Amino acid sequence: MTLWLTRIAPDTRSRDARRDLAGAIGMHRRIMSLFPSNAGPDPRARFGILFRTEDTPTGPHLLIQSTHEPDTSLLPDGYGTTLARPLDALIDAIRPGLTIRYRCVASPVRKPGATTRALYNLPPVVPLTGAAADEWWLRQADQGGLKPLTHHSHPLDAVRGERRPTDTPPQHIRHARTQFDGTAAIIDPDLLRAAIHNGIGRGKAYGCGLLSIAPARQPQ
Repeated sequence: MTLWLTRIAPDTRSRDARRDLAGAIGMHRRIMSLFPSNAGPDPRARFGILFRTEDTPTGPHLLIQSTHEPDTSLLPDGYGTTLARPLDALIDAIRPGLTIRYRCVASPVRKPGATTRALYNLPPVVPLTGAAADEWWLRQADQGGLKPLTHHSHPLDAVRGERRPTDTPPQHIRHARTQFDGTAAIIDPDLLRAAIHNGIGRGKAYGCGLLSIAPARQPQ
């Protein structure tokens, strides 16, 4: 199954682009509009859609990973420039011992035990920051077939959303985010491929969980 990586450089002169960049819900809806609408109850999962926005020297960029190439012709006129490419060569090159660079914007959390949660009136999940977030990432990397060699993290603004379960009031959602960058050695290619395909952690509909890798430059 081919994975596609689509990069969109929104033109901030576009009112549609500015509106989408202002919030994760609007961006999610825009991205989903680029895929077939007859994909069942969970089209994000059906097409393996993961995304994140990144600040670059030329302005914000949007990265979309999916198992179906998005139809960027459906973007509004003047929205921005787009480039899509398959990731087959990158995925096929994954092998044990290869050193890679990685980036992941994720929502690190822990689930308190039932007794602790009741005793301290804690929410179902507790967002993690600082050293606790770093420990969370190292566990996720290990479960994703990687041995981190270097890592750097910094917190990002939280994203907020709203879930509307059937016949119940809307549920407000908040995902704390941390960006993790570094280098790692590949230990288990199958686990790494699964982590790339499935994403890491919570908040995937809100721009969290996309794991990007690239071969590390070897010293000259």
